[in-house]
Amino acid sequence: MKRHLAWRAGLVGAAALLSFLYILPSIPGLSPLPGWWRYVRPLILAPPPEPISLGLDLQGGMHLVLEVETDKAVENATDRLLEEVRRLLDKQGIGVSRLVREGTSGIVLVLEKPEERGRTERALKELATLDTSAGAAPNELRLKLQEREAKQIRDSSVPQTLEKIRNRVDKFGVTEPLILPEGDRRIVVQLPGLKDPQRVIDLIGKTALLELKVVDTTLNPVHVEQGKVALPPDLQLLYMREVGEKKEIVAKRAIVVQRRPVITGASLIDARVQVDDKGGWLVAFALDREGGRIFAEFTGANIGRQLAIVLDDTVYSAPVIRNKISEGRGVIEGNFTPESARDLALILREGALPASVKIVSNLTVGPSLGQDSIRAGVQASIVAGIVVILFMGFYYRWSGILADLALLLNLLMMLAVLAGIQATLTLPGIAGIALTIGMAVDSNVLIFERIREELRLGKTVRSAIDGGFSKAWVAILDSHVTTLITALALFLFGSGPVRGFAVTLALGVSINLFTATVGTRVVFDWLTLRGMKQLSI
Repeated sequence: MKRHLAWRAGLVGAAALLSFLYILPSIPGLSPLPGWWRYVRPLILAPPPEPISLGLDLQGGMHLVLEVETDKAVENATDRLLEEVRRLLDKQGIGVSRLVREGTSGIVLVLEKPEERGRTERALKELATLDTSAGAAPNELRLKLQEREAKQIRDSSVPQTLEKIRNRVDKFGVTEPLILPEGDRRIVVQLPGLKDPQRVIDLIGKTALLELKVVDTTLNPVHVEQGKVALPPDLQLLYMREVGEKKEIVAKRAIVVQRRPVITGASLIDARVQVDDKGGWLVAFALDREGGRIFAEFTGANIGRQLAIVLDDTVYSAPVIRNKISEGRGVIEGNFTPESARDLALILREGALPASVKIVSNLTVGPSLGQDSIRAGVQASIVAGIVVILFMGFYYRWSGILADLALLLNLLMMLAVLAGIQATLTLPGIAGIALTIGMAVDSNVLIFERIREELRLGKTVRSAIDGGFSKAWVAILDSHVTTLITALALFLFGSGPVRGFAVTLALGVSINLFTATVGTRVVFDWLTLRGMKQLSI
């Protein structure tokens, strides 16, 4: 008996001590850790304690709802396929007079020689995702991305975009972000404690499609902009940003470039921030082997021409090619600030989004609202705790006080587990804690009522305690399992706030099973060993 009591008492004491150590960083004004913690932590394989993270509704931040433009993903895939068709026909030596995308997933191909139509159709069979049909003229073919391929691209664009956005936000350094899908095409992004909302919007919203395109000097961009000159299909009008002394965009100048890029971001393998000779910031990029070969061949054959560096249809710079660039490296200049240069390098390294996104909802929550929520939630929990403690002490006397101590241990351990698993505490989570306060004494009520029944039958205190705990065990286990099933369903099928409620509810119920059946039992056993003849219950 004494041996079993010793190890159970040690288990309860260790749980209480470790729980207190884990919530220390969350208590303002207290030292995070005692000096001996660094010797104890390796023995228990515990991670270093961290303050409990607060959710968006408690510490403020940003709530974004993004919509993925899935049709744009299909257009991007069709454009890539168009370039594959161009390269394939160039390799076969088949002349092409016109090759353009039509609509979302169509391609119009016009051959220079109608007699090469049969050879073209045979060559295009290599591209299994294309459907080929005859055009209006003998030398015209109409190509279309297969419907199942287009559907697959639409279906995969949302999870791919979500993963890209998550990588960008993680590298940005926001604590405990919540990024999850909503419906078929929307993504919810919650960023607690955010200090610079506009910077994050720029970081998330950029598609980050990098393209190097040749600048066309045969047309006047101003005349094209004014509509005086028609723009051929193989050219496009873009705008080059001009940055002021304070690094703000002061103007956008029209520029005509070739629609077909020399290199795209698909060939990018690295992007880093560098400082130029004048102390300014720029982004240096490196290409893979194939991209470097194409870049070297192009720059060697086009010395003296301008090459526009385009990101999401905005020209950042258009330097003149002075010599052949054989090492597959280049720089993006644009009068960057240190933050904007780092952000651009980050999103280029993470890769372009498969589809562009638009912001449907942008809500910024102030920290004052979160403080009010915390204050109200804590007050509700304190009031609930006081009422429960007074009732248990009044109704069950000293045994009720023992149940109140188990309740405090329950709360202590629950907060420690939240800190240990680095969970985010939200307003519904506080509601779950308040509910747990009421449920935490439920097991003790069952045990105490069983003990009372045993005492009424004339049994000794020792026998009544043993009988009370053993007979209440099945009912306690049943009530806890059914509550855990409910919490599991809320966690699996609920969204972020509902999940926070489910986590705190499940933790409170699980820990209560330990504190009620082990914690209070230890005290009862200790009292009977001391010779207690009458139980205050």
